Amino acid sequence: MIFHLSGPLNIAIDFIAWLLIHVSVSVCLSRINPAHFNPYSWLFKERKWETNGTIYRSVLAIKKWKNFLPDGAAVSKSGFRKKHLNNSEPSYLQRFLLETCRAELTHWIIFLFSLLFFLWNEWWIGLIMIAYGLITNMPCIIAQRYNRIRLVRVIVSPELPCNNENTAASDV
Repeated sequence: MIFHLSGPLNIAIDFIAWLLIHVSVSVCLSRINPAHFNPYSWLFKERKWETNGTIYRSVLAIKKWKNFLPDGAAVSKSGFRKKHLNNSEPSYLQRFLLETCRAELTHWIIFLFSLLFFLWNEWWIGLIMIAYGLITNMPCIIAQRYNRIRLVRVIVSPELPCNNENTAASDV
């Protein structure tokens, strides 16, 4: 802890800091042209352990909870909504794919900012802030990775079903 703050002031600063982090990172990344994101780059590419998204369906039961996640695009008029596919045109699917990269990167950066809380909090509160960062961002990261795996399959081979459960492509 570099700065020592009192209890109520510390709590207020933690709340304000999280709000500023979420908004600032979201606004900054929303200004990046989607063409700058590469879904096949190191950060965004599918990993072997993801087993075509099976890990998300089988182990994490993503189909039961992903619809409860907020869509950050709702707070901006120019945001790209990712709750459902609106159409199956190749240009739209490609844009959706790139937007999953933007959303995932946004949540990774927000999570990394949780380390800043050690500057003015006791070490154990810093750990709570890291836990908060994980709890609030990891479900969104998982949803983006799951959606991207499915979108890549649809874009590369449109005749394939979106997943093994014969779910309509409109529910990516």
